[in-house]
Amino acid sequence: MTFQYTDAFVTLATFRIETLVNFYTQFLGIEATSYIPDVYAEFQLSRLKLGIFQPKQTHFSEFENSAKSQMSLCLEVNNLERVIAHLTFLGYPPPGAIINASHGREIYAYDPDGNRIILHQSK
Repeated sequence: MTFQYTDAFVTLATFRIETLVNFYTQFLGIEATSYIPDVYAEFQLSRLKLGIFQPKQTHFSEFENSAKSQMSLCLEVNNLERVIAHLTFLGYPPPGAIINASHGREIYAYDPDGNRIILHQSK
């Protein structure tokens, strides 16, 4: 059996959907392309969709007491310092310093639910 993927996107589960939707609206500077209050929001980023959803009560146990996520939302930026300043203004300053790597510069930040965001600026 063969099939073709038609799309791919990242979703974040949260029990504070309005807080996360507000954060990503301000952080990304765009409105959600799809929005159902208290249920789901979706942001279209270049070639990536970011979905945020509130689990149904019947699935709460799957998301409660989760260890910190090992997945990161990685965003390529053209001005790392400007994005750091923006996150700081929003009240979520990156806790560490900029890392200089062979592929460019990056820094880790975290959204209101503690999801890791890696901001990367190529050389």
